[in-house]
Amino acid sequence: MKTLLPLFEYPNSMIKSLVILLFSLVPAPLFGQVMMNRDSLLKLVPQAKEDTIAVQLYINIGQQFESNDPAVAKEYYRKAGNLSRKINYPKGIIKYINNYTYVLNMQGMFDSSLVLNLEAVAISRATKDSLNLAYTLFNTGTSYRMKSEYEKAVEHYEEGKILFEKFGNDGTEAQAADILQLLYYDMHQYEKGIQSGEKSVALLRKQNNLIVLGTVLNNLGLNYAATNQVDKATSLFREALEISKKIGDKNLEQSQYLNLGNMYMQTGDYDAMKPYMEKSLVLAKELELHESESIANRGLSYYYLSKKKYEISQQHGLQALAISYEFHLKTQRQKVLVHLSNLAYAMQDMRLGNYYATQSTLLWDSIMNETIQMNTLELEKKYEAEKKESLLKQMRADVKVHKLSLQRSSFFNYTLVGGIVVLGIIFLLSYRTYRQKQKLQQLRINELEAEKQLTAAAAVMKGEEQERARLAKDLHDGLGGMLSGIKYSFNTMKENLIMTPENHQAFTRSMDMLDSSIQEMRRVAHNMMPESLVRFGLDTALTDFCNDINLSGALQVTYQSIGLTDVKLDQTISVTVYRIVQELMNNTLKHAAAKTAIVQVTKTDNEFSVTVEDDGKGFDTTLLKQPKGMGWSNIQHRIDFLKGKLDVNSEPGKGTSTHIEFSI
Repeated sequence: MKTLLPLFEYPNSMIKSLVILLFSLVPAPLFGQVMMNRDSLLKLVPQAKEDTIAVQLYINIGQQFESNDPAVAKEYYRKAGNLSRKINYPKGIIKYINNYTYVLNMQGMFDSSLVLNLEAVAISRATKDSLNLAYTLFNTGTSYRMKSEYEKAVEHYEEGKILFEKFGNDGTEAQAADILQLLYYDMHQYEKGIQSGEKSVALLRKQNNLIVLGTVLNNLGLNYAATNQVDKATSLFREALEISKKIGDKNLEQSQYLNLGNMYMQTGDYDAMKPYMEKSLVLAKELELHESESIANRGLSYYYLSKKKYEISQQHGLQALAISYEFHLKTQRQKVLVHLSNLAYAMQDMRLGNYYATQSTLLWDSIMNETIQMNTLELEKKYEAEKKESLLKQMRADVKVHKLSLQRSSFFNYTLVGGIVVLGIIFLLSYRTYRQKQKLQQLRINELEAEKQLTAAAAVMKGEEQERARLAKDLHDGLGGMLSGIKYSFNTMKENLIMTPENHQAFTRSMDMLDSSIQEMRRVAHNMMPESLVRFGLDTALTDFCNDINLSGALQVTYQSIGLTDVKLDQTISVTVYRIVQELMNNTLKHAAAKTAIVQVTKTDNEFSVTVEDDGKGFDTTLLKQPKGMGWSNIQHRIDFLKGKLDVNSEPGKGTSTHIEFSI
């Protein structure tokens, strides 16, 4: 999903990829006419024969319906595909796939779209059609992008881009630039996305191609919105809305209503937001855009919540929830549950609010687990493919050796005794080679197994840190904002109520408890993912961490850093080192009974080291070999991820010194 605000996000059907339209922007001439309207095209259907002209007729009719009646468009596209297969017309099959998958993507059916696009690539390769191959490669890359498989998306885009450069077409260049801006959007590289989008818009304005321009303006607006350039994004969405009305593209029109509603929501203008959400809801129902329908209902629910019309707000919220269940929109369901929880709290129904909040948390955990499992399976598939390739190479080598042995055996038949001696030598050499190859193969398998484990561990660690960051942001921005709002509401109520001394004392105690809850929530969010680590880097985060321990009075910590000033480290390395130091200091606080400790972090050239020492009671280092000893397994996993070395020196009564080294 494309998130702009905690309440809203853009459905995938709104993030439109124009390369799927490359075959269908301007219908091909039919019976001597450049363009024909829908009624004229439909009148030609009874006269159509089973030939290539009929295929193009079905394609043209489908294009007339795809923005306003996708089901009818898909019916005519299927007719074109079936006829093309029947008369063995490869280009017709590709045209059918390009147009049909556009509608599938619009409806969020990305798996089905990918299967068909891969078929189109195979047909293009088989027919050696370079131009069609370039188109289908871009379409396939778009399907992978929609599924968030960016590595495969880039692979197909790059191959298609090389082919397109041979043809030198401005229209193609504009659409390729739009696809790149969408890819950068998905990868959160919004500035690069804006550069590609502006290039695409400039080229399309020169061509006066409104059909494509409207969609590119939509996509460029999303990149500007992601960088909080609200005025620029709003201007682009308004222009795209005017174009959608001019060309009669209801899908694009619906997207702009939702976009503009989100913009007004971001600026807090709920009254201006409402009519756009209402118009988006009407078109989403008409076009069967279920995800957009759910988001629009949730937006209206939020509007009525702001007006304290709780019953109407609840009706829209429950409608959004029902749609998410009916069409298996898990992410939407989680967002709706969060909103319904807030609504229930506002209605003073704490039991229902807690229920929705619990369901939201459970569903989010399920979504995250599915994502981690999918990434792990992808890594396992990649490993198995590499292993099979290695075995195939080994088998080819063995076949070559076997053929060579047969040739030599034939020659040795003429050399009698000398040949027997040479054959014995070759046998011994072959056996030794075979044994060596077996050893090398086993070593390679062991290396691949180790790489697989490290990759899986890295995926789990990254998923864990991403989840920590998300939960910290949700706690700080969501729960923190809600608690602060409750506190503000209570203060307002206090000014307008006359209370007895006993009620006033109880009210004051409740406010103190609420302040404590806010502070505790902020402390938990900070521990899960310190903001200073994300914004200012490892050195500042460790300094704040050690200062917090000093302020607590539990331990006096001295922090020293060498070579970290103005050094930008990879985010993954920074988080991993921070977690290692955090775990070591937690061990010291829990088990060491120490009075002082030293944390030293050093970077010299490509070497990085971390040293943590304390004057505590120490321990027997043989305990580190126990599987659940003092959290050391977590530290060891992170050091393995960094491919570093761990050295622990400790004896009972003599404190502990831990030293870690790794290369960056």
